[in-house]
Amino acid sequence: MTFNRIIRMDYYEVNVLYLKLIKTFSISLLSLIFLLAACAPKQAVTPGVSAPASSQITPGVSITVYSGRSKSLIGPLLDQVGKDIGIEVRVRYGDTAQLAAAILEEGKRTPADVFFAQDAGALGAISKAGMLAPLPDGILNRVGTEFRSLKGDWVGVSGRARVVVYNTQLLKESDLPESIRGFTDPKWKGKIGWPPTNGSFQAFVTAMRKIEGEQKTIQWLEGIKANNPKVYKDNTAVVLAVAAGEVQVGFVNHYYLFNQIKQKGESFTARNYYPKKGDIGAIMNVAGAGILSVTKNREASERFIEYLLSDSAQRYFVNETFEYALTTGIPTHPGVAPLSQIDVPKIDLGSLEDLEGTLKLLRDLGIL
Repeated sequence: MTFNRIIRMDYYEVNVLYLKLIKTFSISLLSLIFLLAACAPKQAVTPGVSAPASSQITPGVSITVYSGRSKSLIGPLLDQVGKDIGIEVRVRYGDTAQLAAAILEEGKRTPADVFFAQDAGALGAISKAGMLAPLPDGILNRVGTEFRSLKGDWVGVSGRARVVVYNTQLLKESDLPESIRGFTDPKWKGKIGWPPTNGSFQAFVTAMRKIEGEQKTIQWLEGIKANNPKVYKDNTAVVLAVAAGEVQVGFVNHYYLFNQIKQKGESFTARNYYPKKGDIGAIMNVAGAGILSVTKNREASERFIEYLLSDSAQRYFVNETFEYALTTGIPTHPGVAPLSQIDVPKIDLGSLEDLEGTLKLLRDLGIL
């Protein structure tokens, strides 16, 4: 028997003995690691600063995210979340209102851990049904109180302003009315595009109902309908139709224009217009997220939302989707109008919970 063989046998025997000792005392190497980690000094996390990339949770954990935000916009970010915090993120993409309806129908059986909604209204509807879990203060306090639920069960992660997109070859900004109500004037007949099935449009209608009342909202919707607006499936389709001259104006969120300018250049023949004097047409809404109360993956779900509020994710929203960061210290994209230049009407976004009432109204008026 060679000396090397003896060494290998001894090494094997030592490992066998070590494993027996571990079994005897019911201690695993992984347990020791977690014990040491628990005893280690905690690293303070400053608001607006990303958590360390090495701060990961138990390997093998997965969460299911119902995302009302499209894959083309935030798919790369959601892919990166899993890599950076060490979880598998399974995403079901769809229309925000439809996903909210699915969660309400699924109830306690929903496989969703997190609802990532396009607007506050859909989150409010799920919150109203008692299906969202309270979020820790460490998450809620990353954004201002105006961008989160007063109940503390959802938080905004990016901001978007409502605008009127207009064709720059057919119109000047001075041709546009100060209020979105001006588009009920018959001179705009056949010149308007809108996406009634879009979640952000429905949230806008909910906001109008909340701020201006049911009757004035009905009058506006009927006035626009009387002008024979062309119906499009989503905001992108509206922006493209405006630039092509199919219609002269459209009601959308601000950032869809910049996605087209990024692809087609500054010669793209459409620009945004912000209604004046605190008009409802310039309301600021948020994309946000909440954790379903039935989740069995609470820690991973919280880490997911924490990541969306990290510096890296907030910069993604600013630079890749042209939205507004909601945490401090992240400047607005150079091409996007700073919030300080927009006369945004004030509203409690948590009050936009009556999505069902808005859908019923749109159906009753024959808009859906």
